[in-house]
Amino acid sequence: MGAYLAARHASLNKDYVAAAEYFTKALTEDSSNPAILESAVVAQVSLGRIDRALPIARRIEEDELLSQVAFMTLLADEVKRGDYDAVLDRIGREHGIGPLADGLIAAWVYLGKGDMREALKRFDDVAEDRGLRSFAIYHKALALASVGDFETAERIFSGESDGPMQRTRRGVLAWAEILGQLDRHDEAVALIDDAFGADTGPRVSDLRERLAAGETVPFSLISGAGDGVAEVYYSLGRALMSDTSGDYVLLYARLAEYLNPAHIDALMLSAELFESLGRYELAENTYKSVPRDHPAFTAAEMGRAEALRRAGKTDAAVEVLEQLAGSHPDLAMVHVSLGDLYRQLERFKDAAAAYDRALAHYSEEAPETWFIHYARAICYERLGKWDRAEADFRHALELNPDNPQVLNYLGYSLVEKQMKLDEALGMIERAVARQPDSGYIVDSSGLGTLPARPLSGGGRPHGARGRADAGRSGGERSSGRCALGGGAAQRGAVPVAARTLLRRRSETRPGCRSGPNPPQARDRARCSTAPEGAPPPGGCR
Repeated sequence: MGAYLAARHASLNKDYVAAAEYFTKALTEDSSNPAILESAVVAQVSLGRIDRALPIARRIEEDELLSQVAFMTLLADEVKRGDYDAVLDRIGREHGIGPLADGLIAAWVYLGKGDMREALKRFDDVAEDRGLRSFAIYHKALALASVGDFETAERIFSGESDGPMQRTRRGVLAWAEILGQLDRHDEAVALIDDAFGADTGPRVSDLRERLAAGETVPFSLISGAGDGVAEVYYSLGRALMSDTSGDYVLLYARLAEYLNPAHIDALMLSAELFESLGRYELAENTYKSVPRDHPAFTAAEMGRAEALRRAGKTDAAVEVLEQLAGSHPDLAMVHVSLGDLYRQLERFKDAAAAYDRALAHYSEEAPETWFIHYARAICYERLGKWDRAEADFRHALELNPDNPQVLNYLGYSLVEKQMKLDEALGMIERAVARQPDSGYIVDSSGLGTLPARPLSGGGRPHGARGRADAGRSGGERSSGRCALGGGAAQRGAVPVAARTLLRRRSETRPGCRSGPNPPQARDRARCSTAPEGAPPPGGCR
């Protein structure tokens, strides 16, 4: 009983290592308990220890118990061993994963058996369900490309037949490789540029460079039935991310890795899931397993640094990014990530220098650099170099007019310095109008609604610049307000009476940091993070 309780506690806390250990011990005390058996499989698969999960999964099936995680583990192993008849038998007995997955897996298995006609028929059968059509035609195109029928695969990707197909990141990369195989290199480069824009990263830029040079790059996404089934697991995992817990999605990512160890996207997904679940050591180790010679290595190292930072190992995180900046000095996003980390550590001089190095890789008017100018401006402001800070703030606004964060920070900084107060109030008003639901921005406008009163000890009036932290994925989130005093912040225009209060000198509250953390660049496209082949929320910009 003690081992089981310890295992349950570890499982609830997502401590997969301890859960695997204690569930295994619990099985020695009660080897036929269905809940313990299934939980042990979950823990082992989550850690990528498929070899340890398989004997337990087989015991579950032998005992005629129903367990989806056990069945999906056994199915993956049968595919990996090439026992395709066993897979089809499993699907026939409804001991697979589910209708969608089983239909696609059966199609890939027939491809593995050399029966391409039956494989295509199975893909078409799944496609008859309107809700599953995108999944089916995506996998059908990959299957055709895997056997060298690039012409038919390209017609599916382009929408000429079976389409239209929604663009996804992996789909675009597969399509570009297919166009390269057809000696349509210019079209492949144009496709990448249209899908990814300037936000490519090493992985995409490497493919683009090779295609632009006229190289006939190999079709690398799928090399056989096993890789195809791995793609099914990965696609389903991605599809489930918005509807279920991260620890369940992790099972699909791990089994995709098991089937195709070269599936770096599945490995990266596992690492990101560990990070989101707060298992930073597991995230770090998973990121670290990306080979140094793989184009995704830089993205993995930046992820590893973030996992270290979130685990409180800031010195190790800095070391990772400094080494990466030294080995990849031409990658602007590495310098941006290092600058972000320095700034979080209040090493503002080092951060500004890192942003300098990042900006050296862009043209002066590149729109995407607004956040770098903004971040560097914050560093200059904290270093007391106001002229440089103001110039960067204003340049950020030139590149991204009416951005509420820049308006708020610059407006409040001018108020603190008792400079250009009419313009400062206008900036704060515009910031509130653009982002009225942001607490830290509205807090600034709230200054003007409070009565003027003496300030003791040179303290700041009610309200202050807020700080908005941005996550690695690029989405911004408010991390709370940094304010003195009480009173509800008022939305809307700042009244004229505010100027009396705003003209009073104020000082930054000690320990109260301001400004956003620009999102760390990753090897990501502007494509949606929707599952491969499934309609993404916003398509691919």
